[in-house]
Amino acid sequence: MILQTFCFGPLGTNAILFGCQETKRCAVIDPGVGSAKVLLGVLRDKELLLEKILLTHSHWDHIAGVAELKRETGAAVYLHPFDAQNLEYPGSDKIPLFVPVEGAHADELLQDGQILDVGHIKVHVIHTPGHSPGGGCFYLPEQKLLFSGDTLFLGTIGNLQLPTASEESMWPSLKKLAALPPDTQVFPGHGKETTIGQESWLANAKKIFTE
Repeated sequence: MILQTFCFGPLGTNAILFGCQETKRCAVIDPGVGSAKVLLGVLRDKELLLEKILLTHSHWDHIAGVAELKRETGAAVYLHPFDAQNLEYPGSDKIPLFVPVEGAHADELLQDGQILDVGHIKVHVIHTPGHSPGGGCFYLPEQKLLFSGDTLFLGTIGNLQLPTASEESMWPSLKKLAALPPDTQVFPGHGKETTIGQESWLANAKKIFTE
């Protein structure tokens, strides 16, 4: 499997390139500020075909590179419908933009439980609202990998004080993740990797974060 992580922009947003070693087909998750040129260089140098841009949510720091990357590669953009408007009109979620962000159109609207193919890799979509209405994670069961966006970080969870965040939506989302195998490796939208087992508090997150 091809897997490479990058950190971009003023908020240190993680962009993730992964793909199928056999077919050279790949996807990028959350291309942020200044990511497009770097990612295009990697794609060119490794002779990879970018076919999907997968978005965990539409906050500006996770989407700033989408329009350019889509324009240069023709890759399709995937996002949950509840976040699609903010992708087209960045800042419509009332979160201030630190930098100018070009809007983009989602080519496919994701649904909970949907399974996507990236070469021979199966990617399961998990809708995890809370940090944003259309927040989601991408789970690769065969590879034991979870790309958790801003739902789950090492030792903590995504900001619930933002205009479109919802505490009551977050707790069921975290219970979904708590049910994954403990040896699942987690790559979050910011910061270092962790595992589901290491975040043993997940099933009790509501009590921990509201008391």
